Amino acid sequence: MKIDSRDMLNSILESLSRIDYIHADDIPNIDLYMDQVTTFMDTQLSSTRRYDQDKILTKTMINNYAKNNLLPPPVKKKYTKEHVLILIFIYYFKNILSIKDIECLLHPLTEKYFHKEDDFDLTSIYEEVCSMEKSDVEPLMEEMKEIYARAMDSFSDAPDEDRAYLQFFSLICSLSFDVYVKKMIIEKLIDSMPELK
Repeated sequence: MKIDSRDMLNSILESLSRIDYIHADDIPNIDLYMDQVTTFMDTQLSSTRRYDQDKILTKTMINNYAKNNLLPPPVKKKYTKEHVLILIFIYYFKNILSIKDIECLLHPLTEKYFHKEDDFDLTSIYEEVCSMEKSDVEPLMEEMKEIYARAMDSFSDAPDEDRAYLQFFSLICSLSFDVYVKKMIIEKLIDSMPELK
């Protein structure tokens, strides 16, 4: 197994540099039918697909989110901009959190800020969170370089034919452990949210 470590690191960093989010201004200000919502999400989040056949959002998913109290029900079968914002949060959370945790996390938002006609609404919350996340990309790239360097320095005494695979395995283990620890922290934070008690 031959892995060009320089190309792999550059590829990873390139992917990180392209991370972006759906801007609230890009979401239509008119209410959308379900098909329009799924089409919008597919178009806007297509770069996050791992495989071409992966579904970003289906009608069944949206119906299940509404049934499980993650998403307020549509009004006359139409979804507002705020519904789309909540669906974006769900899309990102569902890869690491349980449905119950997502419900606990989003419930205070939907209770207090959904359809709130004020300067401080769901759109402003979404924009604030996204701007914070965007500023985290550069430090994340630096951290990735460090993790990558440690992994490439590992297994120096391994047989030549196995070293590249073991270094690659070491990199995946380091990143997986990081995700595992952060997931545990997120779950503890959700469990300790005062509004949920």
